[in-house]
Formats: sequence, C-alpha cells, structure tokens
Amino acid sequence: MSVKQQGLTPLELKAGSSIALIYGIRMLGLFMILPVFSIYAEDLTNTTPLLIGLALGIYGLTQGLLQIPFGMLSDKIGRKPVIAAGLIIFAIGSVIAAYADTIYGVIAGRAIQGAGAIAAALMALAADLSREEHRVKIMGLIGVNIGVAFAVAMVLGPVVNAWAGIKGIFLITAMLALVGIVVLFKVVPKANSLSFHRDAQLVPSAVSSIFKNTQLLRLDAGIFILHAVLMAAFIAVPLMLQDAGLASLQHGWLYAPVFLVSIVLMVPFIILAEAKRRMKPVFVGAILVLGLSLLMMLLSAQNLVVIALALGLFFTAFNLLEASLPSLVAKISPADRKGTAMGVYSSSQFLGAFAGGVLGGWAYGQGGSQLLLGLCITMIAGWFVLAASMKSPRYVSTYLLNIGPIEEKDIARMISTLVAIRGVAEASIMAEEGIAYLKVDLKALDLDSLLTHSKSTDN
Repeated sequence: MSVKQQGLTPLELKAGSSIALIYGIRMLGLFMILPVFSIYAEDLTNTTPLLIGLALGIYGLTQGLLQIPFGMLSDKIGRKPVIAAGLIIFAIGSVIAAYADTIYGVIAGRAIQGAGAIAAALMALAADLSREEHRVKIMGLIGVNIGVAFAVAMVLGPVVNAWAGIKGIFLITAMLALVGIVVLFKVVPKANSLSFHRDAQLVPSAVSSIFKNTQLLRLDAGIFILHAVLMAAFIAVPLMLQDAGLASLQHGWLYAPVFLVSIVLMVPFIILAEAKRRMKPVFVGAILVLGLSLLMMLLSAQNLVVIALALGLFFTAFNLLEASLPSLVAKISPADRKGTAMGVYSSSQFLGAFAGGVLGGWAYGQGGSQLLLGLCITMIAGWFVLAASMKSPRYVSTYLLNIGPIEEKDIARMISTLVAIRGVAEASIMAEEGIAYLKVDLKALDLDSLLTHSKSTDN
C-alpha cells in the first residue's frame, strides 16, 4: 500500500469529463431559451405574462419533484438505463415544445423536459466511477461544466434564435439529448459495481436532520431565491433590451462581452473567499451587488448602457454566488450527510426556478418590469438578512478515506485516532461501507499520516 496520494486516473478523468459533458448538454438545452423566450412567446396563441413565466419555470417543478425518485431508481436498476430514459424524455419534451403553436404546448414540453430528471443519477454514476479521495475533484469538474454551459446558453440562445428561431432551439436541444445518449454508452466507462455513496446521494432517513440545521436552511433558501430571481428577471430583461433599442437578433452580442467581463471580475473574489478565507464577507457582498444591479435596471429601464452595466454586475454576482453556495453546503454539512444536504439544496434550486417563473410572470402582468424588478429586489433583501446573520463557515472540506472492513467495537477507537491527526476536524465511520467520512482543513492536513489508515488508494 502506498501512502502517496495519486492524481486522477485516466478512467476517472474520462468518466468525469464525459459525465460533465452530458450534464452540460442538458443544461445548455434548458437555458438557451431564457434570453429570448419572452419576446418570442408574444406571438403564441393564448399568451399571457403569467403563462410565459410558467413556461420558463415549470421544468424546475418537475425536475425538483422527480430528481430524487430517479436517483433512487438508479440504485435499483442501474445508472445508465435511468440516465438514458431521462435523456429520451428530455428529447421528447423538446420536440413537443418545438412544434407547439400555443403557449400551453410549450408549457407541456418544458414540463416534460424537466421530467427527465437525471441530475441525481449522474452524480451517483460519477461517484461509482471515482475513488473516494478524488470524488470532490470529479464533482468540481461537473460543477465547472454546468457554469460554462449556462454562460454558453445565454450567449448562444439569441444567436440560434436569429438563425433558426425558437423551434430551432428546441430541435437542437432534442438532438443534443440524443448526443448525450451516445456519449453515455460509447464514452462513459462502465462501473464495476453499483454502490451507495453518502457523500453524493441522498439518504432519506437523514433528510429531517438537514431541515433542522438552520445554517443549511439559509443556503437552501439562498439557492431558491437566486434561481427564482434569475427566472423572474429574464421575463423582463429581453423586453427591456428591446425597448431600449437593441433588436432581439443582437442580444447575443451583448451577452457575450457581459459574461466574459463577469467571469474576469468573479475570479479575484473566488480567490479571496477560498484562499484568503473571507467566504462570508464575499458571499454577503455578492448578494448586495445582485440587488444593486437590479435596482440599476429598475431606475434606468430605457438606458441601454446602464442595463448592460447592470447585467455585468448581475452575472458577476450570480456566478460568484452559484459557485459559493455549494461550497458552503459542503463546508457546513456533516461529512456523512453531504449527499443528503446537496440533494435538498438541488431540489431547492429547481423549485426556486419554478417559483420565480410563476411569480415573475404574475408580477409582470400586474405592473410590468417595475413591479417584477421590485419583487426580485425584495426577495434579495430578505436573503441578505438571512446571509448576514449566518455563522462564518469552517474552512474544511469533505474527505473520504477507505479504511476497509471494521468491527463496530473498533469504530470509536478509529475515530479517536483519525481526529488526532493534524488537520482532521471531525470523523464518522460507516462500518458496512468501510469508509471514514472526514472534515479536514486541507491547509493543515497531515496527509501522509491520514493515508496510513487507508486500505486502498488505487482504483
């Protein structure tokens, strides 16, 4: 047994990148319509602002309700069959939306898109194909790809719309889902075994403990509000840009530099939050900037330059918060319940998108962009209060150690041994899994001492 921690194996790298690609393909399809749909939908039969919002957000309802059952089904019948079925459902929903000539048809299509809820199954497959000590890297690779897919979707949506219309966006989305199936069976490696992973999957019996943790609930409320605001704001933003003199076919040329600048601006704050351990001030500050960006839009609805500047601030804050929230969940959640905490968090995100679409559509119908933006600012103000009162997080990471078979009577002694190692903050052991779930300070961790207790560091 070697105590030297190795990097990702070729198989792990292939698994992580291919699963990230499937996840990104799906996210790309869901979000390409976001920057253009409220303009296009005005030409559909029976359209109202409320129904536009429902069409944008309803995928979040079906995805939020079904992702956990799909994940549990993948434990029973296998990951790839469930993921393939989800991608087929997603493609069917896309085709239905493409050929719909009423708003109700688009709503049905978007609901079916969300019903292909494969997020939990994809995460479980990634866990099956990675060693415990490297799982965080794999999940990080997937997270980065999700962020890239969102940025590409916001830029590509108006470009594809100018070339092929909304129908083309939905049909391309369906084709991408089929590409995802090919990647799944031709590129994603086959897992040697189907296992349950507490760091990546939800444990039903542990959900109640997550709801009792007020610090985690603050983060769940935060991701709910963040995606509610995103979905609501983009009912109004495309129309505001059009009213300010920017033709809808040119919107992509605005989003491209806005996203590029926002990513450049975000990086120093990510470094400050993580490397310099200033997570809470950066996090709370980003919420404040998010609210201020919407206030700028509210006060200068007809000024294209101000709207562009406001969008730059909005996406800088949004991307920073989107990266910070899961990091905070990982820091705060117990090591053996991280998967459960992330499952509740993900469901909150999807349900927030649904709520934002419905509330945003209603607000726009009642009072236009001013009422809608005012509602978004109010939600952010409430989030700011919640975030400002949260405890500063411990700068610890989840680390899984394969300790091999262990008797119940030896667990307490092993835990005492592990927490005595420099940099280990807490430990829990699941005897039936042979895994120690740890919270560690990576800057202080004595990795060599820790790995002497590992039974296997190779795939």
